[in-house]
Amino acid sequence: MRLNAEFTTEPFVGEGEPPAHARAALRAAEDAGLTVDFGPLGTGVSGEDDRLLPALERIVSAALASGATRVTFQVEKADEGPGSAMGGRFGV
Repeated sequence: MRLNAEFTTEPFVGEGEPPAHARAALRAAEDAGLTVDFGPLGTGVSGEDDRLLPALERIVSAALASGATRVTFQVEKADEGPGSAMGGRFGV
């Protein structure tokens, strides 16, 4: 089944280059082959469950190892629920 997830890493940093923990989480998501939408307040990813769910562990580990103090996730089925309209946002 196709899933959408959105995550944020903290601490937030103001303007300028994204913090190391955000870049590390982004790399982990890209390395997992997920569709990625990197934004200033969070990152959206989408993919099949057998690819996305194992990637979440790698994303969290990468962020924490690079200085994140918190990683917050929201995961939902791509074709159901209130976030189903997010499909266009994540290119699905």
